[in-house]
Amino acid sequence: MFTGIVEEVGQVAEIKKSKDWAELKIKAEKVLEDVSLGDSIAVNGVCLTVTTFGKGFFTADVMHETLNRSSLSLLTKGSSVNLERAMAANGRFGGHIVSGHIDGTGVITDIKKDAIATWVTIEAGESIMRLIVEKGSIAIDGISLTVAEITDKYFKVSLIPHTGSNTTLLQKKIGEKVNLENDIIGKYVERLMSFSKAEDTKQKSNITMDFLAKHGF
Repeated sequence: MFTGIVEEVGQVAEIKKSKDWAELKIKAEKVLEDVSLGDSIAVNGVCLTVTTFGKGFFTADVMHETLNRSSLSLLTKGSSVNLERAMAANGRFGGHIVSGHIDGTGVITDIKKDAIATWVTIEAGESIMRLIVEKGSIAIDGISLTVAEITDKYFKVSLIPHTGSNTTLLQKKIGEKVNLENDIIGKYVERLMSFSKAEDTKQKSNITMDFLAKHGF
């Protein structure tokens, strides 16, 4: 599990690719301070497993499913990537619950300065947009951000200077893809609600909109 608080920006040193998989070699420093084989590191929001590591680098395999669902397939040698180690049990929960399992990608359609902040507009498909709520959380390339505005087709986030300087999002250009992970709580609520609507379900869920409202959701 991750929090969406990026620890450092790494750089892709090497990529080995085939039709159905890839191996990434990533230059890093901070996330290697206590690394072990098999550790999880989020790379642009995608949970990857450390397969080898050495001074100033680690490698990770990327499977076919991950390449299809994320923007990792678009990485090239020299690409900058957001990095975060899995959350320690005694760590601070600075962002929100991030699993590192990408729901899909969105496309940046606008980047606009607003005093010290920067607004970024991202367009995404219906399967992602239906789980986004205003003032809720979303992970964009592994960055925990608050949704400031939403329509049926796109949503906007506002970045403070610190976030802009310490992540890769403002290095992106209009038209580029970003990895998106919806708030996991919303996904579980949607799943529970679907059981109460299914006509062929043998045992219907007791979770209803009235139940959620009554208990503060």
